[in-house]
Amino acid sequence: MRLIEHISLLSILFLTCAISASAQNPASASQTVENLRAQLQDVQSKEETLSARSRQLDEDLKPENIEKYFALNGSTHPEELREQRRRQLEAEKSNITAQLDQLAASRARLESAIATAEAAAYRQSAGSAPSVAQPQGDVSGNQTNGTSRARTTHRTQRKHARRARAKH
Repeated sequence: MRLIEHISLLSILFLTCAISASAQNPASASQTVENLRAQLQDVQSKEETLSARSRQLDEDLKPENIEKYFALNGSTHPEELREQRRRQLEAEKSNITAQLDQLAASRARLESAIATAEAAAYRQSAGSAPSVAQPQGDVSGNQTNGTSRARTTHRTQRKHARRARAKH
């Protein structure tokens, strides 16, 4: 479980640094997107490896395969050996399942960070102002349609991020 904790902490730390770096240094926004994509590929390859191992464990857990594992071993208590083997495989399976869950969460965070970074890179390339939409007010200080403007800005950012992802 320590590995899972380290993976999640490292991914959170990197995402935080990457997003703040892109906000502080606009020239690196596209580099941030590339770094996040590389991390996403790493996470996906780890997921594929663990998924393959999980499938192999499912196969190994079948009763006939556990019996085959001990076919050439002579023992006075073969049922104890089979039960011990089954418990060992199930423990490994649950560990891999936990790692896969953690990697899925990391993948989701990375995909979200990529969308955010792509939007920032798009805004930077378009030469527009920062993404935080400030509600507009009239001279008396009353808000005039600030919420709908923020919503529209957010929708536009998501649309641009989707277009940028579709290009790649």
